[in-house]
Amino acid sequence: MPNKWTGKGNPYTREEIRERLQKTIAQKKAIIGAGAGTGISAKFIEKGGADFLIVYNSGRFRMAGHGSTAGLMAYGDANAVAMEIGEYEVLPVVEEIPVFCGVHGSDPRRRMWHFLLQVKAMGFSGVNNFPTHSIVDGNFRDILEETGMGFYKEVEMVRLASKMDLFSCVYVATPEEAVQMAEVGADAIIAHVGTTVGGSIGVVGATVDMDFAIKRTREIIEAGRKVNKDIIFLAHGGPINTPDDVRVILENTDAHGFVGASSLERMAVESSLTDLTRQFKSLEL
Repeated sequence: MPNKWTGKGNPYTREEIRERLQKTIAQKKAIIGAGAGTGISAKFIEKGGADFLIVYNSGRFRMAGHGSTAGLMAYGDANAVAMEIGEYEVLPVVEEIPVFCGVHGSDPRRRMWHFLLQVKAMGFSGVNNFPTHSIVDGNFRDILEETGMGFYKEVEMVRLASKMDLFSCVYVATPEEAVQMAEVGADAIIAHVGTTVGGSIGVVGATVDMDFAIKRTREIIEAGRKVNKDIIFLAHGGPINTPDDVRVILENTDAHGFVGASSLERMAVESSLTDLTRQFKSLEL
Protein backbone atom coordinates (compact mmCIF):
# COMPACT_ATOMS: atom_id res chain seq x y z
CA MET A 1 0.00 0.00 0.00
CA PRO A 2 1.26 3.53 -0.68
CA ASN A 3 2.39 5.72 2.18
CA LYS A 4 -0.36 8.33 2.63
CA TRP A 5 2.02 10.97 3.91
CA THR A 6 4.75 10.88 1.28
CA GLY A 7 3.01 9.45 -1.74
CA LYS A 8 5.85 6.98 -2.19
CA GLY A 9 5.28 3.28 -2.69
CA ASN A 10 7.28 0.59 -0.99
CA PRO A 11 9.29 -2.14 -2.74
CA TYR A 12 7.63 -5.52 -3.20
CA THR A 13 8.93 -9.01 -2.67
CA ARG A 14 9.28 -11.34 -5.61
CA GLU A 15 6.28 -13.39 -4.49
CA GLU A 16 4.10 -10.30 -4.01
CA ILE A 17 4.76 -9.24 -7.60
CA ARG A 18 4.00 -12.71 -8.90
CA GLU A 19 0.69 -12.67 -7.06
CA ARG A 20 -0.20 -9.23 -8.43
CA LEU A 21 0.50 -10.23 -12.02
CA GLN A 22 -1.21 -13.61 -11.73
CA LYS A 23 -4.28 -11.82 -10.41
CA THR A 24 -4.32 -9.66 -13.54
CA ILE A 25 -4.08 -12.77 -15.72
CA ALA A 26 -6.87 -14.47 -13.76
CA GLN A 27 -9.07 -11.45 -14.52
CA LYS A 28 -8.40 -11.99 -18.25
CA LYS A 29 -6.63 -8.66 -18.49
CA ALA A 30 -3.39 -7.99 -20.33
CA ILE A 31 -0.33 -7.21 -18.23
CA ILE A 32 1.15 -3.87 -19.27
CA GLY A 33 4.65 -2.85 -18.28
CA ALA A 34 6.24 0.44 -19.32
CA GLY A 35 9.61 2.07 -19.52
CA ALA A 36 9.90 5.37 -17.66
CA GLY A 37 12.76 7.72 -18.39
CA THR A 38 11.42 10.66 -16.37
CA GLY A 39 9.36 11.23 -13.26
CA ILE A 40 6.50 12.77 -15.22
CA SER A 41 6.34 9.68 -17.45
CA ALA A 42 6.30 7.39 -14.42
CA LYS A 43 3.63 9.37 -12.61
CA PHE A 44 1.13 9.41 -15.46
CA ILE A 45 1.84 5.93 -16.80
CA GLU A 46 0.97 4.71 -13.32
CA LYS A 47 -2.23 6.79 -13.38
CA GLY A 48 -3.08 5.07 -16.66
CA GLY A 49 -3.05 1.71 -14.92
CA ALA A 50 0.27 0.09 -15.86
CA ASP A 51 1.17 -2.99 -13.85
CA PHE A 52 4.85 -2.14 -13.43
CA LEU A 53 7.56 0.27 -14.56
CA ILE A 54 11.09 -0.35 -15.78
CA VAL A 55 13.80 2.29 -15.52
CA TYR A 56 16.22 1.97 -18.46
CA ASN A 57 19.23 4.08 -19.26
CA SER A 58 17.73 4.34 -22.77
CA GLY A 59 14.86 6.33 -21.27
CA ARG A 60 17.18 9.28 -20.79
CA PHE A 61 18.18 9.24 -24.46
CA ARG A 62 14.63 8.57 -25.63
CA MET A 63 13.19 11.49 -23.71
CA ALA A 64 16.05 13.72 -24.86
CA GLY A 65 14.97 13.14 -28.45
CA HIS A 66 17.41 10.41 -29.44
CA GLY A 67 16.87 6.81 -30.54
CA SER A 68 16.58 4.22 -27.77
CA THR A 69 19.47 2.29 -29.32
CA ALA A 70 21.73 4.99 -27.85
CA GLY A 71 21.32 3.05 -24.60
CA LEU A 72 23.45 0.27 -26.09
CA MET A 73 26.28 2.60 -27.02
CA ALA A 74 29.20 3.98 -25.03
CA TYR A 75 27.45 7.27 -24.32
CA GLY A 76 27.46 6.91 -20.55
CA ASP A 77 27.46 4.46 -17.66
CA ALA A 78 24.23 2.52 -18.22
CA ASN A 79 23.98 1.25 -14.65
CA ALA A 80 24.74 4.62 -13.11
CA VAL A 81 22.19 6.37 -15.34
CA ALA A 82 19.43 3.89 -14.46
CA MET A 83 20.15 4.27 -10.76
CA GLU A 84 20.15 8.07 -11.03
CA ILE A 85 16.82 8.14 -12.86
CA GLY A 86 15.38 5.75 -10.30
CA GLU A 87 16.61 7.57 -7.23
CA TYR A 88 15.87 11.16 -8.21
CA GLU A 89 12.99 10.95 -10.67
CA VAL A 90 10.94 7.75 -10.76
CA LEU A 91 10.98 6.17 -7.30
CA PRO A 92 10.09 9.43 -5.49
CA VAL A 93 6.87 9.90 -7.50
CA VAL A 94 5.54 6.37 -7.99
CA GLU A 95 2.81 5.67 -5.47
CA GLU A 96 1.98 2.00 -5.67
CA ILE A 97 3.16 -0.14 -8.60
CA PRO A 98 6.47 -2.08 -8.64
CA VAL A 99 9.50 -0.51 -10.29
CA PHE A 100 12.29 -2.58 -11.87
CA CYS A 101 15.83 -1.45 -12.60
CA GLY A 102 17.40 -1.95 -16.02
CA VAL A 103 20.74 -3.57 -15.16
CA HIS A 104 23.64 -3.83 -17.62
CA GLY A 105 24.68 -7.30 -16.53
CA SER A 106 27.79 -7.54 -18.69
CA ASP A 107 29.45 -4.40 -17.28
CA PRO A 108 32.93 -5.77 -16.41
CA ARG A 109 33.52 -3.07 -13.78
CA ARG A 110 30.65 -4.14 -11.55
CA ARG A 111 30.75 -6.83 -8.87
CA MET A 112 27.23 -7.83 -9.77
CA TRP A 113 26.20 -9.27 -6.41
CA HIS A 114 27.28 -6.01 -4.77
CA PHE A 115 25.54 -3.85 -7.36
CA LEU A 116 22.28 -5.79 -7.04
CA LEU A 117 22.36 -5.19 -3.30
CA GLN A 118 22.46 -1.45 -4.08
CA VAL A 119 19.58 -1.83 -6.53
CA LYS A 120 17.50 -3.55 -3.89
CA ALA A 121 18.47 -1.09 -1.15
CA MET A 122 17.38 1.85 -3.31
CA GLY A 123 13.84 0.48 -3.43
CA PHE A 124 13.61 -1.29 -6.78
CA SER A 125 11.44 -4.41 -6.63
CA GLY A 126 13.08 -6.22 -9.51
CA VAL A 127 15.49 -6.14 -12.42
CA ASN A 128 15.50 -6.16 -16.18
CA ASN A 129 18.50 -6.94 -18.41
CA PHE A 130 19.04 -3.71 -20.28
CA PRO A 131 21.19 -2.78 -22.10
CA THR A 132 20.94 -6.31 -23.49
CA HIS A 133 23.26 -8.05 -25.90
CA SER A 134 20.39 -10.32 -26.92
CA ILE A 135 19.54 -7.84 -29.68
CA VAL A 136 23.14 -7.66 -30.95
CA ASP A 137 23.92 -10.10 -33.73
CA GLY A 138 26.57 -10.95 -36.30
CA ASN A 139 30.35 -10.90 -35.86
CA PHE A 140 30.20 -8.23 -33.16
CA ARG A 141 27.96 -10.47 -31.03
CA ASP A 142 30.50 -13.27 -31.40
CA ILE A 143 33.27 -10.95 -30.23
CA LEU A 144 31.26 -9.90 -27.17
CA GLU A 145 30.61 -13.52 -26.23
CA GLU A 146 34.26 -14.51 -26.66
CA THR A 147 35.66 -11.59 -24.68
CA GLY A 148 33.60 -11.98 -21.52
CA MET A 149 30.85 -9.48 -22.28
CA GLY A 150 28.16 -11.75 -23.68
CA PHE A 151 24.56 -12.55 -22.96
CA TYR A 152 25.61 -15.22 -20.48
CA LYS A 153 26.61 -12.41 -18.11
CA GLU A 154 23.03 -11.16 -18.19
CA VAL A 155 21.87 -14.69 -17.38
CA GLU A 156 24.24 -14.78 -14.42
CA MET A 157 22.86 -11.42 -13.24
CA VAL A 158 19.34 -12.86 -13.24
CA ARG A 159 20.51 -15.94 -11.35
CA LEU A 160 21.91 -13.68 -8.62
CA ALA A 161 18.80 -11.50 -8.60
CA SER A 162 16.62 -14.57 -8.07
CA LYS A 163 18.70 -15.54 -5.03
CA MET A 164 18.24 -12.01 -3.68
CA ASP A 165 14.42 -12.14 -3.96
CA LEU A 166 14.37 -9.60 -6.78
CA PHE A 167 11.71 -10.15 -9.43
CA SER A 168 13.25 -10.60 -12.88
CA CYS A 169 11.51 -9.43 -16.05
CA VAL A 170 13.97 -10.09 -18.86
CA TYR A 171 14.49 -9.56 -22.57
CA VAL A 172 15.32 -12.44 -24.88
CA ALA A 173 15.47 -12.48 -28.67
CA THR A 174 15.65 -16.23 -29.35
CA PRO A 175 14.17 -19.47 -27.98
CA GLU A 176 17.65 -20.51 -26.81
CA GLU A 177 17.98 -17.37 -24.71
CA ALA A 178 14.52 -18.00 -23.26
CA VAL A 179 15.68 -21.42 -22.07
CA GLN A 180 18.79 -19.94 -20.47
CA MET A 181 16.80 -17.32 -18.57
CA ALA A 182 14.11 -19.80 -17.52
CA GLU A 183 16.74 -22.15 -16.13
CA VAL A 184 18.11 -19.49 -13.75
CA GLY A 185 14.68 -18.52 -12.44
CA ALA A 186 13.43 -15.63 -14.59
CA ASP A 187 9.91 -14.69 -13.47
CA ALA A 188 8.80 -12.98 -16.67
CA ILE A 189 10.26 -13.25 -20.16
CA ILE A 190 9.83 -10.52 -22.76
CA ALA A 191 10.05 -11.63 -26.39
CA HIS A 192 12.09 -8.81 -27.95
CA VAL A 193 11.51 -8.83 -31.71
CA GLY A 194 13.45 -5.68 -32.63
CA THR A 195 13.65 -1.92 -32.25
CA THR A 196 10.23 -0.28 -32.11
CA VAL A 197 8.99 1.19 -35.38
CA GLY A 198 7.33 4.55 -35.84
CA GLY A 199 7.49 8.06 -34.52
CA SER A 200 10.19 10.62 -35.22
CA ILE A 201 13.13 8.43 -34.18
CA GLY A 202 11.79 4.90 -34.59
CA VAL A 203 13.23 2.56 -37.19
CA VAL A 204 11.74 2.17 -40.65
CA GLY A 205 13.82 -0.23 -42.72
CA ALA A 206 15.71 -2.22 -40.10
CA THR A 207 12.79 -4.09 -38.63
CA VAL A 208 10.60 -7.18 -39.02
CA ASP A 209 6.97 -7.67 -39.99
CA MET A 210 4.09 -8.78 -37.79
CA ASP A 211 4.19 -12.37 -39.10
CA PHE A 212 7.76 -12.71 -37.86
CA ALA A 213 6.88 -11.06 -34.55
CA ILE A 214 4.08 -13.58 -33.98
CA LYS A 215 6.24 -16.54 -34.98
CA ARG A 216 9.21 -15.52 -32.85
CA THR A 217 7.02 -14.72 -29.84
CA ARG A 218 5.41 -18.17 -30.10
CA GLU A 219 8.83 -19.86 -30.32
CA ILE A 220 10.14 -18.02 -27.27
CA ILE A 221 7.04 -18.86 -25.23
CA GLU A 222 7.18 -22.52 -26.20
CA ALA A 223 10.86 -22.81 -25.31
CA GLY A 224 10.57 -21.05 -21.96
CA ARG A 225 7.43 -22.92 -20.96
CA LYS A 226 9.21 -26.28 -21.38
CA VAL A 227 11.50 -25.24 -18.54
CA ASN A 228 8.92 -23.54 -16.32
CA LYS A 229 5.21 -23.46 -17.14
CA ASP A 230 4.62 -20.68 -14.58
CA ILE A 231 6.70 -18.03 -16.36
CA ILE A 232 4.84 -14.89 -17.44
CA PHE A 233 5.42 -14.08 -21.12
CA LEU A 234 5.27 -10.59 -22.57
CA ALA A 235 5.84 -9.07 -26.02
CA HIS A 236 7.92 -6.09 -27.09
CA GLY A 237 9.35 -4.22 -30.02
CA GLY A 238 9.43 -4.26 -33.78
CA PRO A 239 5.99 -3.75 -35.32
CA ILE A 240 4.26 -4.15 -31.93
CA ASN A 241 3.67 -0.48 -31.29
CA THR A 242 0.01 0.44 -30.79
CA PRO A 243 -2.78 -1.11 -28.69
CA ASP A 244 -4.15 -2.63 -31.90
CA ASP A 245 -0.76 -4.21 -32.62
CA VAL A 246 -0.66 -5.69 -29.12
CA ARG A 247 -4.17 -7.04 -29.62
CA VAL A 248 -2.94 -8.92 -32.70
CA ILE A 249 -0.11 -10.48 -30.68
CA LEU A 250 -2.41 -11.47 -27.83
CA GLU A 251 -4.88 -13.04 -30.25
CA ASN A 252 -2.20 -15.05 -32.06
CA THR A 253 0.13 -16.12 -29.24
CA ASP A 254 -0.04 -17.16 -25.59
CA ALA A 255 1.59 -13.93 -24.43
CA HIS A 256 0.14 -12.49 -21.21
CA GLY A 257 0.78 -8.85 -22.10
CA PHE A 258 3.14 -6.23 -23.40
CA VAL A 259 6.06 -4.06 -22.33
CA GLY A 260 6.27 -0.67 -24.03
CA ALA A 261 8.99 1.94 -23.78
CA SER A 262 9.12 4.06 -26.93
CA SER A 263 5.60 2.98 -27.78
CA LEU A 264 4.29 4.44 -24.53
CA GLU A 265 6.27 7.38 -23.24
CA ARG A 266 7.94 8.61 -26.44
CA MET A 267 4.98 8.19 -28.78
CA ALA A 268 2.65 9.81 -26.26
CA VAL A 269 4.87 12.87 -25.91
CA GLU A 270 5.46 13.23 -29.64
CA SER A 271 1.78 13.16 -30.59
CA SER A 272 0.35 15.11 -27.66
CA LEU A 273 2.89 17.95 -27.74
CA THR A 274 2.56 18.35 -31.49
CA ASP A 275 -1.25 18.37 -31.41
CA LEU A 276 -1.48 20.68 -28.41
CA THR A 277 1.00 23.17 -29.88
CA ARG A 278 -0.97 23.21 -33.15
CA GLN A 279 -4.13 23.94 -31.19
CA PHE A 280 -2.44 26.93 -29.51
CA LYS A 281 -1.06 28.14 -32.82
CA SER A 282 -4.50 27.98 -34.40
CA LEU A 283 -5.66 30.82 -32.13
CA GLU A 284 -6.20 34.20 -33.81
CA LEU A 285 -6.03 37.73 -32.46
